Amino acid sequence: MSMFGAIDAAGSGMTAERLRLDVISNNLANANTTRTNKGGPFRRQVVVYMPRDEYSDFGRMLAAKLEAGKGVRVVGIVEDNSPSPVVYDPYHPDADAQGYVHMPNINVVAEMVDMITASRSYEANVASIASSKAMAAKALEIGR
Repeated sequence: MSMFGAIDAAGSGMTAERLRLDVISNNLANANTTRTNKGGPFRRQVVVYMPRDEYSDFGRMLAAKLEAGKGVRVVGIVEDNSPSPVVYDPYHPDADAQGYVHMPNINVVAEMVDMITASRSYEANVASIASSKAMAAKALEIGR
């Protein structure tokens, strides 16, 4: 992998983690949203990643298996279909006839852990770019 390949892979990781942070922030912002345009409570969203290797033929795929990865890309943002918790609150405007409210399936503690993980991954990609930059600077010094 060339220096620019390492920077490109780390950059793709930074882009993916920034999107993940945006999705987590959206989840936290809607942790108490009980009414959406689709009806029902807000559903937690999750980012789906995929390696950024695209091959048109077998030879390129085989050659790529012998190299380091090329980064990551986001395939999509999907809704978490886990069941939503039900809370008894007969005075809530979205309560059903029995007084139960379907809340979003968002666990704030889990979202905060995901946010810390995404932040650390972003920082690791920044460190990777800094290391690549330092190695290139040292290589230029040797060449003088």
